[in-house]
Amino acid sequence: MADVIGAAELPARESDAELLAVRLAHAQRLGNMGWAEWHLHTGETIWSDQVYVIFGRDPALGPIPLPELAGLVEPADMGALDRLLWSVVRGVEPVQAEFRIRRAAGTGELRDLRVVLEPLSAPGGPVGGPPSGPVGGPVGGPVGGPVGGPVGMHGVIQDITGRRRAERMVSESRRQLLEAREQAAEERNVMLALREAILPGPAGRLDLPHARIAVRYVPAEKTANLGGDWFETAPAPDGRLLLAIGDVSGHGLPAIARMAQLRHALVGLAMTGRPAHRLLAWLNELVMHQLKDTTATAIIGHLDPETRVLAWSQAGNLAPVLVRDGVATRLTQPRGVLLGADWPGPYELATTRLLPGDLLLMFTDGLVERRTRDIDVGLDLVMAAARDVSARDLEPGLDRLLARIGGPNPEDDACLLAVGVPAREEELPG
Repeated sequence: MADVIGAAELPARESDAELLAVRLAHAQRLGNMGWAEWHLHTGETIWSDQVYVIFGRDPALGPIPLPELAGLVEPADMGALDRLLWSVVRGVEPVQAEFRIRRAAGTGELRDLRVVLEPLSAPGGPVGGPPSGPVGGPVGGPVGGPVGGPVGMHGVIQDITGRRRAERMVSESRRQLLEAREQAAEERNVMLALREAILPGPAGRLDLPHARIAVRYVPAEKTANLGGDWFETAPAPDGRLLLAIGDVSGHGLPAIARMAQLRHALVGLAMTGRPAHRLLAWLNELVMHQLKDTTATAIIGHLDPETRVLAWSQAGNLAPVLVRDGVATRLTQPRGVLLGADWPGPYELATTRLLPGDLLLMFTDGLVERRTRDIDVGLDLVMAAARDVSARDLEPGLDRLLARIGGPNPEDDACLLAVGVPAREEELPG
């Protein structure tokens, strides 16, 4: 009976062994790895099927003997192979190394390998330990096992070419990203320096007999979106003060260059003493005939420092905001279209008299228009924040306003010009 049971179990055991072999081969294929043995005394080498795939070698040719392995290793990686083999011959623990090979003895595809080896001891003998006899070079010819040392080595060989290629691609992408960031930072510094050279002095306050004026230029957070926003404050021939802001279409150095042309033209034209609406008409002619494929918005005004009357015109710009008695409103705009438009109608002139305690804000669209919110929401934020700004603390008040509306615009730069009238005579400068 026992013989019958044993005979029945034999096919089952053989089936289990076959299944295990299939699973092992499948695992080796998925991990692109295989096993190998090298016997130092006999020179015998044994490879699993997947090692032949890794080395691109026909199984009919048999495995590559250990002394011939060096012929496939990249010269720069020979040291890694030498150290690996010496460590196995002299050690007791598994060791690993990575090196590159070229299939077909240096003429084929380059592959990255990770090899983990451990020494093989003679049956019943110790593994490893310092050899008691001379040992030949690991890759310099047939290697005999040292007396008392290992008789061979076995281990796992894995093709990690895909992983290393991906790591190199990630590393290269990081390097390129870092270079791009450094280049963007350098370009931003250049453009900001150019703007500072073109625009009047940095943000600051200008005190008049009956008013205070402060300006802010807020660059876009993204370097590529630095644009053509500008402002100007300059004395006019008749004693009034020229106040202007504007925005030239486009971004980058071309927009900055066109902005410089437009602003310098305004400074020259303003010396004629002509009113704001006439200056805008001239600027429109300039844009149409000299700055092709360009449009621009602007507000130009003349402020009388004695009467505090602002005579102003606009070309497609958002209306100024006036804060009076704690209430913020947008001024009614005189007629006018953006610069660069073929428009036969004249630009109109409006006048606004500022009273004690008033605050007037002129700004470009980058202050309120953002991709993440509607422009009306931005205008409401500006009008709410403007109620807390006064002539007494004009500069810190503008900083608070900019913070309350969300700080710099990621997509566009902005200019802000504020005119504050002190509420009482004792607050006047001087």
